[in-house]
Amino acid sequence: MTTTTPGTAQVELAIGGMTCASCAARIEKKLNRMDGVEATVNYATEKAKVTFAADIPVADLIATVEATGYTAAEPEPPKADTAGGDDGPSDEEKADEELRPLKQRLVTAVALAVPVIAMAMVPALQIEYWQWLSLTLAAPVVTYAAWPFHRAAWTNARHGAATMDTLISVGTTAAFLWSLWALFLGTAGTPGMTHPFEFTIARTDGAGNIYLEAAAGVTAFILAGRYFEARSKRKAGAALKALMQLGAKEVTVLRDGREVTVPTAELQAGTRFLVRPGEKIATDGTVVEGSSAVDASMLTGESVPVEVGVGDSVTGATLNAGGRLVVEATRVGADTQLARMARLVEDAQNGKAAAQRLADRISAVFVPIVIALALGTLGFWLGTGQGLTAAFTAAVAVLIIACPCALGLATPTALMVGTGRGAQLGILIKGPEVLETTRKVDTIVLDKTGTVTTGRMTLLKVHTADGEDETEVLRLAGALEHSSEHPVAQAVAAGAAARTNTLPTPEDFANVPGLGVQGVVEGHAVLVGREKLLDAWAMELPAGLKSAKDEAEKAGRTAVAVAWDGKARAVLEVADAVKETSAEAVRRLRSLGLTPILLTGDNKAVAESVAAEVGIGEVIAEVMPQDKVDVVKRLQAEGRSVAMVGDGVNDAAALAQADLGLAMGTGTDAAIEAADLTLVRGDLRATADAIRLSRRTLGTIRSNLFWAFAYNVAALPLAAAGLLNPMIAGAAMAFSSVFVVGNSLRLRGFQPADT
Repeated sequence: MTTTTPGTAQVELAIGGMTCASCAARIEKKLNRMDGVEATVNYATEKAKVTFAADIPVADLIATVEATGYTAAEPEPPKADTAGGDDGPSDEEKADEELRPLKQRLVTAVALAVPVIAMAMVPALQIEYWQWLSLTLAAPVVTYAAWPFHRAAWTNARHGAATMDTLISVGTTAAFLWSLWALFLGTAGTPGMTHPFEFTIARTDGAGNIYLEAAAGVTAFILAGRYFEARSKRKAGAALKALMQLGAKEVTVLRDGREVTVPTAELQAGTRFLVRPGEKIATDGTVVEGSSAVDASMLTGESVPVEVGVGDSVTGATLNAGGRLVVEATRVGADTQLARMARLVEDAQNGKAAAQRLADRISAVFVPIVIALALGTLGFWLGTGQGLTAAFTAAVAVLIIACPCALGLATPTALMVGTGRGAQLGILIKGPEVLETTRKVDTIVLDKTGTVTTGRMTLLKVHTADGEDETEVLRLAGALEHSSEHPVAQAVAAGAAARTNTLPTPEDFANVPGLGVQGVVEGHAVLVGREKLLDAWAMELPAGLKSAKDEAEKAGRTAVAVAWDGKARAVLEVADAVKETSAEAVRRLRSLGLTPILLTGDNKAVAESVAAEVGIGEVIAEVMPQDKVDVVKRLQAEGRSVAMVGDGVNDAAALAQADLGLAMGTGTDAAIEAADLTLVRGDLRATADAIRLSRRTLGTIRSNLFWAFAYNVAALPLAAAGLLNPMIAGAAMAFSSVFVVGNSLRLRGFQPADT
């Protein structure tokens, strides 16, 4: 529990027992009715974020949730992994343990329902006592496997609500109980009874009809949908775990002049620790000894490594790309920037309004209508003197035909085909709630580093002085830079190696902290680095190279001067290169009606240069991670529906806050877990394909739901009139299911825009 403004407190409750988004809405409504309480309940993360008056006990909040029919508890805070031992089952094992009961029910339902459906639909399989075999197989499905639906329906009924769970429970129970009546008290139990294919419309007392295949089939279909939904939903909190795992697990501290390795969790403010080249900085601190280049791109989005020296601040989880550093810890544990970012992600996930499931919204209206119609049918036939059997037959027939067989297939089949096709194209869709957002999105915010650009420093241009050979410049400069660990040096070395056959080995090499490198290559005294390095050796850049350097820096690029034997020879331009496909991707996003915005922690000159190259008109630069979240919130406050594309840790909170988060699969785990869609390829064009596929899948789900209900609604008058022949009911259900599957399979033909 945390204290916010004076007189208020905030707590996050773990909610159990929710089966759909309407459950979350009901809990939220109950909590908000309490005086001094503001609550947001997220079905995806199964958490409630509650701000309440400080004089209200947390136990009262938990009691309110429990009175609504659900469970609530204060969750344990996420813990960073340490090097010490195994304290119990992992989060993955716990998640598998929670899914196991649902998986067991699904396996049971499928194994038993398939032969029941086969016997009902294929007369050749209807052996002498087939109906009793069907009852034996269907009973565990309707009772054990369907128990979560019955339990949820009872909870809903106690609170005057109806969801798809209610419809499933009422329909399957009615079909099962009617089949029991027909078998034990009617004529359906007679040896040799068959369900022939007769499509006549005639009044019947229903004593010879059983609907076990409908009860078992619907249960199996919808359990399958729930299982796959639960598998994707359990990863909703994985962004926090991914963030916490980014930090260093161990750190080398300095004690009485000795180096001692300890778990990072043991660090205290004021402790001095050592960071070698290539190691992560353990926690936020201040450099007290040494100088280096620190790659902070994951946290800040700054593409160029930051030069740090004594007195400079460094951030935990960033990478020491150069020399040896001694750092004094200033912030540890929950106070570090990484921990604050984790809280930002969590707040954004909890504050994100859960999309209402379309089937639940329809069910909320459809269920009461069906129940009222069934009761009206019963009353009407009793009032006309048709007898209890005929009246009850017509009433139960209404409930049976309303049972959503095709509805159980509508969402999972479209999702299965749509997400399967997406996976083939390198697009991973996390769940059905994601799809509803893609239809509304009108603004897309693009991170620069690693999304629009490659995220790697690259040698872009070589400017040579008059009479100098470019190949020779690259050979000598590349040879010297190859010995340096600095990212800019590595970019020069990689570019030189790609454009020349071989790089010679330096005869002498020295690093000049903060300025560059110097050494001897093939007998030449070579300098590569900043202009100040040449100044120290009394060398000046010629006018042409000076102009090239100024233009490069004006465009936000890093200019590297090259000199040897007392003369400046060239200027190399190094920058985070724009991906070849980014400009085309921006054009495609515009064609979908989206307004692109470039958002980056990099400096304004770099950002504007990249934006101009790819065709983006609006740029927001020099923003920190928390500012990215604020930018997304501001756009949302303006009434825009915002999509965000990013790849770094610094994007994770903004991805979670955005209406639609898209992560580049080449990025960090934290960004991928916080996003709704993951683009496996590093190609930004996949963003447009992902939105198109999501919209197409949502459209398929909507048309599936329409036709699933349309068949039921069309048959309801026949049922109410007592004219529902069991084969017509079976055919309607079968045809609606076949239609839904066939409609979903059309998604397999989806093609990317560039094919």
